This record gives sequence, structure tokens and C-alpha cells, in this order.
Amino acid sequence: MTRDVAIVGAGIAGIGMGIRLARAGRDDFVLLERAGDVGGTWRDNVYPGVACDIPSHLYEYSFRPKDDWSHRFATGSELHGYLRDAADAEGLGPHLRLETPLDSAEWDGDAWTLHTPSGAVRSRVLVMAAGRLSEPRTPSVPGLGSFPGNVFHSARWAAGPLEGLRVGIVGTGASAVQIVPEVARDAASVVVFQRTPAWVLPRGDRAYAPDETRPTRSELAAEAEGLFAARLAGSDAARALEDVARGHLQRQVADPVLRAALTPDYDIGCKRAVFSDDYYSTLARPHVALEPSALAAVDGSAAVAASGARYELDVLVLATGFETTRPPFADLVSARGVTLAEHWADGMTSHASTVVSGFPNLFVLDGPNSALGHHSAFEVIEAQLDYVLGALEHLDAAGGVLEVTAEAEARYTELVDGLAARTVWTQGGCASWYLDDSSGRLTLVWPERAELFRRLNGTFDPEPFAARESQPA
Repeated sequence: MTRDVAIVGAGIAGIGMGIRLARAGRDDFVLLERAGDVGGTWRDNVYPGVACDIPSHLYEYSFRPKDDWSHRFATGSELHGYLRDAADAEGLGPHLRLETPLDSAEWDGDAWTLHTPSGAVRSRVLVMAAGRLSEPRTPSVPGLGSFPGNVFHSARWAAGPLEGLRVGIVGTGASAVQIVPEVARDAASVVVFQRTPAWVLPRGDRAYAPDETRPTRSELAAEAEGLFAARLAGSDAARALEDVARGHLQRQVADPVLRAALTPDYDIGCKRAVFSDDYYSTLARPHVALEPSALAAVDGSAAVAASGARYELDVLVLATGFETTRPPFADLVSARGVTLAEHWADGMTSHASTVVSGFPNLFVLDGPNSALGHHSAFEVIEAQLDYVLGALEHLDAAGGVLEVTAEAEARYTELVDGLAARTVWTQGGCASWYLDDSSGRLTLVWPERAELFRRLNGTFDPEPFAARESQPA
């Protein structure tokens, strides 16, 4: 039997796709999830202090608002609960296949065949919703595998009680700035290995009072859109935002040597800016040390920094990010003998940030140029859901298959590159996980406002697609 739609991944994008299909009366779909529960990023990340850095009322489906978020910035467990409740309330249970990883998928001429450990699934349409923060990136550090203590990635948290233990934390990104203050409450000592300092902005989180009037999604969206101006290289808005970050550092770190080590030498926003009210003050505590160089090697129980400094440790936490611009799922999806990974050898490309030439009836959510550096991921994902639903309606009416042309993909790539050239992501003087390692192109972020993404990519247009019938592979 050939299903209408197969979705891979039950995080924000996959659950959202399932809900929209079900609400549209399109019940012939299956939702494959490799883990034993839904929730994606918010299921996997359970480290102490995990929370969103987008306001809660903006980090939700517009079609499933939640009025009772507990904090201005929701905790990871609250977000996971929201996604689980959404999947349950919208009746996705019968469509879900948990603990069903995708081994491979190939196009056979008129449908996709998905291979899993529990059998094959054949589907007219494949929606990849595996996300970009699903595969932890583990650094290649000599001796790391022989560390006698507990070593793990922040997205695979495995620490027990930390009282009396010496803890090393590798990285200074969004996860690390949440972890460090929490770990420092209990650990005997903490050392933070900083390859590159991050720009840190005040967070201003707080609990909502039970009878408090909450901000509306539209108010928060307008505020977020205004932040894009600070992502334009050399803009007054960028300089003003940098002044805020410098002031935050100045107020919380009195030691001029430590302050200098924590001051970035690149434009704010070039790397992902992070938010914390207590990261800087934690680094100033006597039992916490900032090592202003990368972890270079592990020698027995000693972590050796690039500076040559050695730290005896009991626990080593790798807050080292994810495989973002080279998503592992790309190795699993192929058409006409070419994998997505091979098609993306010089960096991810697409049309409308959702479809890829040479891969018929495939839709990639939260993939090429579909992250936002100033706004909620839900804004782009919901536009992509509208696009996919429009494509399905077109397929119902016209039959055949949908394959975007190489010319359309090239035009869209040229548009993205042109927009990116104005931004701090390409002009800010840093290397970041937003940029493709081999080409240097900005392949992860949509380099404009969310409103333009929705206007360009939120409605399906058949014009860029090659008109043809189903045919053998």
C-alpha cells in the first residue's frame, strides 16, 4: 500500500505537519520518529537550566496558542509538554511510529520507499522534518575516548549528583551559558573552555503572575521583526545592540583581565548571540575558571587546553553544538542514485527553502536557509507547512509528480546569497555554524525578515516545477 504522505521526525516541524494534515482531512499519513517519544530538541535536551531564548507566547503554533506559560521564557520541560499535548490533543497517536529510525529512502519513479528496522513504507510524498539540532557534534580531541570520568554531550545529559566533583564544560554557546550557572551551584569546581567568546545579552526572564496580562503573539512578532535591523552589517541597530551587550559585561565582570577575555572580536550577531542574566557573574565566582582557549587534548583525567593549561576533572560536558549545515539525514535520502548529501556537497541549496531539484515530491522542513537569527522558528515552519499543503492540493488536482527545476533552485540560491551579503552572518568577521564549512555560504539562516519569507515561500506556486507525469526511476 502506498501512503499519501510520510513525515520523518516528530519535533516542532513534524508535529506541526501532522496537525495541519489532520485538520485538512488528509488522514493518510504516517509520522516516523526514531526516539520513544515526540518533542525533538525539547525531548532530547534535559540539561539543568534548559529553556528557550524566544518569548514563550511567540514560541508556539499560532493555531494552538497556550495562554498559561509559566515564565516569559519557557523551560525545556514545559515546551516538551506543550508538544506532547499538541500531538495527543490533535489525534496524531494512530499515525505515530515511535522508535522507528529511517535507514534510507529512495525515489522509485512515482513514490518514495522508506526503509526502517520494522519494515518499508511506500509514500507518494516524503516530508523530512528531522531538524537541524538533532545530531550532536562531538569534537575530535586526542585522548577524549580514554577519559576515565563521565563525559557526554549536553544534548545527551548523563550527569548524576555533582557535589564535590570537578566539572569541565567545553563551549560557550547557547547551551553552555544555561548550564554553567546551574552546574556551578553544586560542583566543587568548574572550568569553562572557551574557544571563542560569545556576545551575551541580558535575558530578563521571570515568572508570570497568575492574573497577569500576557503579551500577544502579534506584539511579540512585531518586536522580533524589529530586531532584524541589527543583523545588517554596520547598521546603527547593530552598534546599539553591541552597546547593550558591552554594558551587560561591564556591569557583571569587574576584573579587567576576565572582561577582556570575554569580549568578542567580531560583530554582534555574527555568531548566535546568547542570553543570560547570571553567566557572567558565575564566571567571576572563586571556584569557577574561564580557560580562554579550546580543549586540545585529554591526558588521563586531565583536560589539556590549547594554552597548555591542565585541569584535573571528574566530569566533562561537551556543549559543542550540532551537525547543522551537513545534516546526517541527507546521506539517507536519494533519487536517481544521488543522495541529498551529494547534491549539497558545496552547501545546502533549495527553492523556497523547502524543495530540492532532482528530488521529486520531497519537502524539507527546517532545512536550507530556514532558520531565523532574530525570530521564532515557528514563523518559518508554519510558512513551510502552508507551502506543503498547497503542493499537495496541486498534486491532487494535476496528478503526476512535482520536481522543481535546477534553474529555479539556482535563482533562489542567488537571491539568498545576495541577501546574505548585507548581513553580519557573512560580513561580521567570524566563523559560525550558520556557514557551510566548504563553500563559506550562509546555508542555514534566512537572511531577511520573517515577513518576507512568508510572502515569498508561504504559498505554493507550480510555475518553477517541471511538468511531467510519473515515470520509472
